[in-house]
Amino acid sequence: MNSVTLSVASRDEVTRRAVAAFRGEKQGAHISFASVELLWRTLTEKRWEILRAMTGQGDMSIREVARRVGRDVKAVHGDVTALVRAGIVERSDAGVVFPYDAVRVDFTLQAA
Repeated sequence: MNSVTLSVASRDEVTRRAVAAFRGEKQGAHISFASVELLWRTLTEKRWEILRAMTGQGDMSIREVARRVGRDVKAVHGDVTALVRAGIVERSDAGVVFPYDAVRVDFTLQAA
């Protein structure tokens, strides 16, 4: 299964993963956010619906994504553009793709 982990990670944690990967240690696909707040700001409820509709589905046009989530094409285009800028969704010949079959979200809430 081709999966990705969305996580909250410090720059040091991301660097540690990169160094381990350069040593040949498998890390799996990760998309990291600097804070939980940034993760939630990027992955709004509507954008999460888009990811859910795109997971494991291959390349899609924006129009097809909009049809699958039951939303206006222009609004979906804005959300998909935000996901592309965040490095979560990729542009493709057919439109866009979320190249994963599964998503894991990983972060820890600790006392302040």
